Amino acid sequence: MPSSTTVTSSPSPLPAGVSEKARSAPDGEQGQPRQLGQPDQQEVRISVNQLQVGYGSYVLMHDVTFDVHAGDIFFITGGSGCGKSTLLRVLMGLKPPQSGNVLYGKTDFWGSNEDARHQLVRETGVLFQSGALWSSMTLAENVGLPLQQYTDLNDEAIREQAKLKLALAGLAGFEDYYPSEISGGMCKRAGLARALALDPKILFLDEPSAGLDPVSSRLLDDLILELRASLGTTFVIVSHELASIYAIASNLIFLDAQTRQVGACGNPHQLLHDPGTAPSAMLFLTRGERSHAETDQTETSGDSEPDKGTAL
Repeated sequence: MPSSTTVTSSPSPLPAGVSEKARSAPDGEQGQPRQLGQPDQQEVRISVNQLQVGYGSYVLMHDVTFDVHAGDIFFITGGSGCGKSTLLRVLMGLKPPQSGNVLYGKTDFWGSNEDARHQLVRETGVLFQSGALWSSMTLAENVGLPLQQYTDLNDEAIREQAKLKLALAGLAGFEDYYPSEISGGMCKRAGLARALALDPKILFLDEPSAGLDPVSSRLLDDLILELRASLGTTFVIVSHELASIYAIASNLIFLDAQTRQVGACGNPHQLLHDPGTAPSAMLFLTRGERSHAETDQTETSGDSEPDKGTAL
């Protein structure tokens, strides 16, 4: 039985065969993201068409249309109360839309029967905002729970699979620890390991960096990059953390709470210079500091002095 002392969230060793490339990769030059290994844009994992979501007669968001491609790290973002989590629940199969459709590949999810929807959900995994680990179970037992419920593996095989998934999440050697004995960042990684238990094609992450310090958040970003590179997993992430968005997002949608529609869709770095980006999305992506006019002026003023900050 391990000590009850809480383990800090220091950088943990990655499993054999997984490089340190993502963790050590520097930020790109001139506002470009770190090396992501561009995803294959040929296969569409999820296609959302003219979706309307809400509660009862209240419409929270309408005319929502976007595609998530294989290998994407796709962010759903926007201000508080814009409908990010509600949209995620629709994509995960927890809440039907008011209208529109969600295609998993070529299959209409909400147009399918319950058995077909259940099979589609089996191809996904979920990391909840809190991690949602059972406090009375060890990390290995938490990760092994989906395998007990949905496979015919014996206890020894389940234990080995749980160890493998924890190693992929950077938690090798922590199999017999309880959630109360590790840090918040490590709990998030354990939750991610459990989400990987059934080898899903798609992972849904709800505010994965919520409650984490900047270093732990960066390590989680790096882990997402490593998992995408090693497993080919597609990620759909709800978050408003700009640091993570610019570091790892291949594409995003911005939900505009004012218009109740999609205000922007695309790569975050490209959206900064796209005149079609809604003003509300531009304010969000720049923390309210830049407008389209300012962006264009910066691009065309080659002899301008760099911003040196405000003199004290």
